[in-house]
Amino acid sequence: MQLSVDPAAATPPFEQIRVQIAEQARTGELPTGLRLPTVRALAEELGLAPGTVARAYRELEADGVVETHGRRGTLIAAAGDTAHRLASTAAAEYAERAHRLGLPRADALAAVETALRLAYQGPEDV
Repeated sequence: MQLSVDPAAATPPFEQIRVQIAEQARTGELPTGLRLPTVRALAEELGLAPGTVARAYRELEADGVVETHGRRGTLIAAAGDTAHRLASTAAAEYAERAHRLGLPRADALAAVETALRLAYQGPEDV
């Protein structure tokens, strides 16, 4: 696994780590089931505080990119299953909340389109 962190970058180190691992998992460079280095080992390798690497791992786990299995460590998750399940759950929760708020379907869809545009392109591209 090849990771690099630019301490002078505007992006925080934990986010640089998260993005690189997520991208390598998405492309298959990091295959499903691969065991990642321990938090301490990766922190030492990158010259970072363990808390920085731990935060990246927590966010990757929340995104379904990795799974933590106690003594077995942190492993690359099966991307399709976890990512789709998490996205479906989030979509269902949003739909239910929009309905409870009385938001018309068209307005709820417009809000989703705007959020997706921002997420995939960034605010400067909207």
